[in-house]
Amino acid sequence: MDLIAQIDRWGHLTPDKAAHLSGERVLTYGELLTRSNTVAAWLDAELGESRAPIAVHGHKEPEMLVAFLGAVKSGRPYVPIDISIPTQRVERIVANAGAALTLTPARVDAIVAEGRTYLPRQAASGDPFYILFTSGSTGEPKGVIVTHANLSHFVSWMLAEQHFATGEETFLNQAPFSFDLSVMDLYLSLVTGGTLFSITKDHVANLKSLYEAFRVSGLTTWVSTPSFAQMCMIERSFTETMIPTLRRFLFCGETLAPETASQLLERFPQAEVWNTYGPTEATVATTSVRITREVVKKWSPLPVGAAMPGTRVVILDEKMERVSEGERGEVVIAGPNVSPGYLGRDDLTAKAFFTLDGARAYRTGDWGRERETQIFFEGRMDSQVKVNGYRIELGDLEANLRALPEIADAVVLPVEKQGRIDALAAIVVLAVEKTGSDFAFTAQLKARLGERLPAYMIPRKFLYVDAFPMTANGKADRRKLAELLG
Repeated sequence: MDLIAQIDRWGHLTPDKAAHLSGERVLTYGELLTRSNTVAAWLDAELGESRAPIAVHGHKEPEMLVAFLGAVKSGRPYVPIDISIPTQRVERIVANAGAALTLTPARVDAIVAEGRTYLPRQAASGDPFYILFTSGSTGEPKGVIVTHANLSHFVSWMLAEQHFATGEETFLNQAPFSFDLSVMDLYLSLVTGGTLFSITKDHVANLKSLYEAFRVSGLTTWVSTPSFAQMCMIERSFTETMIPTLRRFLFCGETLAPETASQLLERFPQAEVWNTYGPTEATVATTSVRITREVVKKWSPLPVGAAMPGTRVVILDEKMERVSEGERGEVVIAGPNVSPGYLGRDDLTAKAFFTLDGARAYRTGDWGRERETQIFFEGRMDSQVKVNGYRIELGDLEANLRALPEIADAVVLPVEKQGRIDALAAIVVLAVEKTGSDFAFTAQLKARLGERLPAYMIPRKFLYVDAFPMTANGKADRRKLAELLG
C-alpha cells in the first residue's frame, strides 16, 4: 500500500473535509495535500540530495501533520518531538537523529506561504518513514526506524480487521505524536479519509472541557492507553449517552485490566473493545483480540491476542528455542512489521534483532506465554516498565538522576497498585547535605529533573538513604530496597 498516495487521494476527492481537528483549529484534506507538497518542495530546494531526518517539534498542531507528510514526500523520515519533552532531551534527540533541521508550526507556516511547486517522487518500501525515539538504558534516547513497508503492513492489517467506514470515521488522538500509539489513530484516520480528533494538554488539564469536547466530537474510534479510559470513567456521565457514535475502543501501550474492559462494555454496550500489543520496534501493535464479556469471564489477566497475518509471535526460552504451550518465555516477533533497527546504533540492533526462519525478528524483552492460540503478556524481563502507557527504561531515569549534582547514586523502582504499575519511586543517596524538609528538597529535585526529562518520567516518591544494601555480586539489592517502600 502506498500510504502517501492513499492520503493524497482524499485531498482530491474530498478537499473540504476535515482531516484534523485540534482545539478550534481545522485542517482540511485539501490543505493537507497542498501544504505538505509545498513543504516537500522547500525541503528539496534547501537540502538537495541529503536524506537526513527532519525533526518536527510541537504539540498536536495541524502544522505537525503537514510537516510529517512533507518530510516523507521529500524522501526524508520525520522525527516527532512533543513540546512536553524538556529542552535538553530535545537537543539530544535532534543530535542523535542527525536531523537536517527542525520544523515548528511557525516555521511550517512560513514555508507554506512561499508556495513552492512540488515534484512527486516514489519512495522505496525499505526507506525510513519515521524515526521514533524511546527511552534508552544508558540515559541516551534511541531512535527506532520504521520503514514504509513496516507501516504499510500494520495499516493494511488494521484496515482488514476493523472494517472502518470509509470517509465516516472520527478517531481519537489521545497520545502525543512522539508516542507511537498515536501512529495508530493518525494513519488509520488519514488513509480512510476520516477525521483525527486531537485531545490536547489543555483538555486534560481541564476535565470539564474534555467531556464537553467528547460530547460534540462525533467520535467513532477510540484509540488510547487503558489508563486514559480509566481516568475518563471517573466521570459517571462518561457513557454511551456522552458519545453515542462510538463504535470501538482500540487499546495499546499497557496492560488492559479486566475491570476496565468490563466497565466499558457496560457503559458503551454498542461499542467493541479491542486489546492490542506490540513494541515500537514492531510498528505500534502486532497482536489483537476483541474483548467480550465471555473473554473477561474466561481470562484474568486478559490475553493480548493473536498475531497479525504474515507475522509470527513466538515464545522462546533462553536458548532461543520454542517453549511448550502454557510455558513462560520471551516474546519474539518476526515479520514485515519489524523495524530495521536503531538509528546509528549497530551494537543495540545486533543484540535485539535477528533472522528467524528467514524473517526479520525482534526480541521484545517481554515475558509471555501462549494459551489456546492467544498470547499473554507477563511483564518486562529487564528494567523497562510502562507507566500510564509510556515506556521507560529505569536505567535511563537513574542515569539522569545521577547527573544531578545533589545525587551520588539512585535506584528507581516501580510502585504497583491493583496489579499494575501506578508510579515510580526513587531511592537516593545524596552527594550533599539535605537542607530543609524532605518535601521541599524533593520538590527542588523534581524541578531540576524536570529540566532534563518529560513529566511522565519524574518519580512520584523520593526516599533518602545513607547507602544501598548490596547483593553478593556487588550490585544494589533492589529487592531489599523495594521492602523499604512498604
